[in-house]
Amino acid sequence: MTIATDRPIQQKPLSFDEFLILYGGNNRYELIDGEVFDLEPTGPHEEVAAFITTKVCVQIDGIGLPWFVLQRALLRPSNMGITAFRPDVVVVDRDELTKELLWSNQSILTLGSSIKFVAEVVSSNWQNDYARKVEDYAALGIPEYWIADYAGLGGTRQIGKPKQPTLSICTLVDGEYEIQQYRGNQTITSPTFPGLKLTAELVLRAGK
Repeated sequence: MTIATDRPIQQKPLSFDEFLILYGGNNRYELIDGEVFDLEPTGPHEEVAAFITTKVCVQIDGIGLPWFVLQRALLRPSNMGITAFRPDVVVVDRDELTKELLWSNQSILTLGSSIKFVAEVVSSNWQNDYARKVEDYAALGIPEYWIADYAGLGGTRQIGKPKQPTLSICTLVDGEYEIQQYRGNQTITSPTFPGLKLTAELVLRAGK
């Protein structure tokens, strides 16, 4: 991600309402601490997000769960100030939506309890995916978070050296994420979707 450049330099942080007015209709932007970030949805980025969405939808349908998948839904945690995330893939629990006060009028989620799974496909501003969102998604109580770094963009502290494409699966344990990393032909393990039979390479190359 990069800070959006199609507007004047910010003199002050944007409020959530200002963000909605300026960017609410464009799902390539998100708001973090009042700063607007461009999600940079390149072709390969979108292919990886679509592949994850397809595979997760098959699992949901097969198990018969009251869940559904959204791409780049706006997640505005009420306890996180002027921040509104747009995860690339979000699995939503339909039974929890009665608690979402904004949902009936706007496609905005505010509660971590509504979300069973999120996935972020890494772009140039990888720090948000590997640091900020790891902390905030855990604080929201989201059980599983995937970081799909198909181009190996993360720092060496995150994915090692030499850097290479990596799928990090973060599982919530006692309020914090335990992170398992997968590369190449390693078979992944998903607590939320144990029926997934995928290797890291299949996810990161979008099945190619």
